[in-house]
Formats: sequence, structure tokens, C-alpha cells
Amino acid sequence: MLKVGLTGGIGSGKTSVSELFEDLGVPVIDTDIIAHKLVDNDPKVLQEIVDVFGQDVLALDGKLNRKKLAQIIFNVRENKQQLENILHPKIQDEVISQLQGLTSKQDLPGYIIIVVPLLIEADYDGLIDRILVVVADEKTRIQRIQQRDNRSMGEIRSIIDNQINDEKRLKEADDVIENNSNIKNLGSQIKALHKKYKHLSATIK
Repeated sequence: MLKVGLTGGIGSGKTSVSELFEDLGVPVIDTDIIAHKLVDNDPKVLQEIVDVFGQDVLALDGKLNRKKLAQIIFNVRENKQQLENILHPKIQDEVISQLQGLTSKQDLPGYIIIVVPLLIEADYDGLIDRILVVVADEKTRIQRIQQRDNRSMGEIRSIIDNQINDEKRLKEADDVIENNSNIKNLGSQIKALHKKYKHLSATIK
């Protein structure tokens, strides 16, 4: 089975892309969803985060205050690395588990999408066959983040500045989706890639 790693900066449209692949019957493993479930459902993981960053990252209900944690990790680079050290090994274990569960299924299109926002920065070499990068101009990305997350411009700027830029992502890319336009344009690019990936997957069976 061909494993395609989908990545891109915040606001580039990774979720829209993955949903359109899902509409074509392609399985999607999303590491952001895995991370959320780890923190929400595993008290040991949440406690590890509290041990490193303090009680301030908890909301009044005892759950993680994600906005507060984001402020902490995106203002200090070392904090971001500490959080990644806690979560990334556990996320990769879950990705492997989900991949193993999918390999036994017979009705797949021959490939799978694995959404990894930090694909270039993290060590996913052994899990990914191809890298698909979603790009959009910065102004468009900022508008999307403001509409979606209600973050301040300072917060948005901090997150973007703490991620690698598109130039570095594109150097690693096998395939690229340009997402500055409309959903119809996006869909046509994904249909073309769907055909390409099905063909490629047939060559590795």
C-alpha cells in the first residue's frame, strides 16, 4: 500500500484536502486527531504535559487548555520541542497501529493519506513513501486562520514563524497542491492525484 504524507503550513487547507480524498474513498490517518485523542483520553499523557509546563495549561474542568499551551510553546522554541518529545513517539505508535489495521482491508484504492503537519521536521521517513505538500499564499492562510480559530494576529504570526516555510517544504515534496483558489480547483487537483496514486500503488503491490 502506498503511503502518502500530507503536510503544509497552518491555514494552507490540509483538512479540506484530506476530506476531499476521503470523499474518493481514500483512508486518512490524521496525526492532529490522534494527538487530541491522546491528550483527552489518556490521563498519563496529560499529566506528562502538566509536569513539564505546569498547572496553568489546565482549564477549570481539568482538561487541557489548548490555547494557553499554544501560547507557551509558540513563544519559546524549546517549549515546542519539549511538547513534541512527549507526543510524537506516541503519535507514531498509533499511526503504525492504524496502518496495520488497514492493510488487511480489501476495498482500499491502493494508497492511504497520512496527515502530518510537522512531516518535514519530524522523523516519518520509515512510514511515508511520498510527500504531498499543500501551499497557499500567506495572506490567504492568515485570513483562514482568523476565520477558523479567532486568534490574534500576534498568535498567528508566532505560529507561522515557528513552522518551516513553504520553500523548505517544497524542496522535500514529491507532489504539490496549490490552494489559493476555490474548492472546484482544489477538487480537480485531488482527482488528478487520486488517479496518479492509484497507478503508482499498482506498481508496488
